[in-house]
Amino acid sequence: MTINIHARGIELTPAIKQYTEEKMQSVEKYLESIQHMDVEVGRADGHKHKGDVYECKVVVQIGGEVMKIERDAEDLYKAIDKVRDHLRVELSDWKKRMDERSKAGSGEE
Repeated sequence: MTINIHARGIELTPAIKQYTEEKMQSVEKYLESIQHMDVEVGRADGHKHKGDVYECKVVVQIGGEVMKIERDAEDLYKAIDKVRDHLRVELSDWKKRMDERSKAGSGEE
């Protein structure tokens, strides 16, 4: 699986890059057929909150399908964690749907 990480409005420090890579690689155990991930981390635009709001966006390519998830938080690391947690749920659901389709297609019950 390849992971491209981009920063927007912040410096992509080695610590941020390593943390992001570790969190995104951890979801591979839920679905091994992930081919590619694009991750964007940085400051969120246009928020009405006082202070900084950070966001993490991920675009995951699974076979011919694309899954997009984005979350924000007052802390960049929390935003990354939120995306990872939501991605884990989405991948598990996707895998269940694919398993059900394959069972239905093969006539298993």
